[in-house]
Amino acid sequence: MPVRVLIVDDDELSREVLTLLAEGAGYEVESADSGGEALAMVQHENWIPEVVLTDIQMPGISGDELARQLRDICGQKTRVLAMSGSELEAGMGGVFDGFLLKPFTMETLAGAIAGLAQGEDGALDSKSILDEAVYGKFAASMRASQVEQLYSICLKDTETRIERMRQAASSGDEATYRKEAHAIKGGCGMVGAVELQRLATSMEERGLRDDDVATLDELMVSRERLRRILVARESN
Repeated sequence: MPVRVLIVDDDELSREVLTLLAEGAGYEVESADSGGEALAMVQHENWIPEVVLTDIQMPGISGDELARQLRDICGQKTRVLAMSGSELEAGMGGVFDGFLLKPFTMETLAGAIAGLAQGEDGALDSKSILDEAVYGKFAASMRASQVEQLYSICLKDTETRIERMRQAASSGDEATYRKEAHAIKGGCGMVGAVELQRLATSMEERGLRDDDVATLDELMVSRERLRRILVARESN
């Protein structure tokens, strides 16, 4: 079955072009001109997309708010990709599963969708995000509340250090940029947050580059993926 994709963009031309290209690439596509229309579609028309591609800056319901409401309605089976004509501002993007900078090719979109690989039950593949063995050791030796507190500290520390990295990138302070990446690598490694550890390792090794804003956005998205996995575990 083709992947079901919902495209949400208030710009009619962009919406039509993306729809035609996505249909040509073999996706089953529906489109909406606003967050409100997108929500009405999934609530009342019983059409649950596997992937939502939404513009961030729209009148009415913003892309961020749309993503949050879609999480509640569609659950974890639906993956939400953000798109924008400009780089994400600091603190934005954490609620999304990925980010595409306009203009982008269908190959880029296909790669982003392929990167949202799901298991047979539709659950997020957590093995590449959280080391099960490390988490299991904590769960076996600590109370549930202590495990929750430990990972909450990790998530908060990572968010703070990502913001410091943004500030360092904007001022060209490579030493601080590498230092904070090193700290994220070490802290996340201790708790088995393997995806965050991998990304931070790469960023420490390569230092500042022209695409560091996009890379920091990816780091923030990875943090959100870890948070959602932990929330799912705590609710079981």
